[in-house]
Amino acid sequence: MPKKIAFIGAGSFGFTRGLVRDLLSFPAFEDATIALMDIDADRLSMITKAVKLIIEAGKYKATVLSTMDRAEALKGADGVVTTILAGDVDVWQHDILIPKKYGVDTNVGDTRGPSGIFRFLRTVNPILEIAEDINRYCPDAVYLNYTNPMAMLCRAVQGKYPRMMASGLCHSVQGTASMLARWIGVPDDEISYTCAGINHQAFYLDFKHKGKDVYPLIDKAIRENKEVYQEELVRNEMYLALGYYVTESSGHNSEYVAWFRKRPGLIEEFCTHSTGWNPGHYAFILNEYRNKKHTWKKEIEDWFSQPIDLKRGNEYAAAIFNAVFGDNQLFKFNGNVRNFNLIDNLLYGCCVEVPVLASRQGLEPMHVGALPKQLGILCSISAQIEEMAVEASLTGNRDLVYQAICYDPLTSAVLGLREIRQMTDEMFKQFEDWLPQFK
Repeated sequence: MPKKIAFIGAGSFGFTRGLVRDLLSFPAFEDATIALMDIDADRLSMITKAVKLIIEAGKYKATVLSTMDRAEALKGADGVVTTILAGDVDVWQHDILIPKKYGVDTNVGDTRGPSGIFRFLRTVNPILEIAEDINRYCPDAVYLNYTNPMAMLCRAVQGKYPRMMASGLCHSVQGTASMLARWIGVPDDEISYTCAGINHQAFYLDFKHKGKDVYPLIDKAIRENKEVYQEELVRNEMYLALGYYVTESSGHNSEYVAWFRKRPGLIEEFCTHSTGWNPGHYAFILNEYRNKKHTWKKEIEDWFSQPIDLKRGNEYAAAIFNAVFGDNQLFKFNGNVRNFNLIDNLLYGCCVEVPVLASRQGLEPMHVGALPKQLGILCSISAQIEEMAVEASLTGNRDLVYQAICYDPLTSAVLGLREIRQMTDEMFKQFEDWLPQFK
């Protein structure tokens, strides 16, 4: 029987387009039903046209179901992908703007800190509603989430639906591995690694080329090659201090720690001059979205007029689906799952990012052991803050949100307790219509 894959939040054009292209490149899914669901009719129409063009270009036998009815998209689905955004830029811009008023300088703001926590509090209700519908209409489906903040959303879903075959995916693991391979001049497909920690703060515990440790080559490149050092200033400084390389970009990581964004001089030195894709400027992604708000239709129309590239990308989702309910080819990836005896020195039950094996048996997370102490401390702080935020969202406890933000490394580096309380209260007021669990 043809398989059915549901994309919830399909109007996330770049993600959905790439994931559908990858999916159809597997023989097992050439005749699949691609169910596209979004609450924005314009975006849904655009992505439906794009998917039909991909099917036509590849001469696939796949069919498209385009709907604004989530239940229709999910009924009988074998796989589900979520790429939703709770609120337009006019809503979530205040995740960035309000903390800045108090001195918390944010680059992206979609993962942790006051910006990430309030983004989570707005997004957790729709995500749990989607999970409830998955549990109702396709309980045996493989559910893969791409929506941020990844760790807190996955933790909330997996806590409420522990039997659901679910994981969260982030391309920073394979993306950074490719960057490190480039730095030392070896092909991507000849490297192997063990990567573990939490989302956006996972570390390569080993990094090998044809079975040989090449961390000494990475170290040499960072210390001796000025172009390499300049490409990722924050991450390279973290490597030089901690001895292991972190997965997510310099801009993101500058938000998660107390070392780079607490003074203008440090921001100027480390957060504005990297040559990588996200150096660390204030409101980097917010400004990108503001610019695209009025140009996204033209960009998509431009894509329609270009030749369609059917080459498979490096996202995990299609290969995971193929391993579980396609041709059952084993696939190892890094996924976000609950810490049930996976990382020994992180909180039991928190959300961690570890190697996972996908097969016809499902998704099997792998035991990693203890992180090196300097990494365990860093990840443990963020993981425990995330646990507090998840509990707050489920109980409506405003004080627990405030207390979680009190321990955020960057926030606590620049603000006092009363200032944090005032900032948190202002954010609650700004988003009160989006936070029914706190009324």
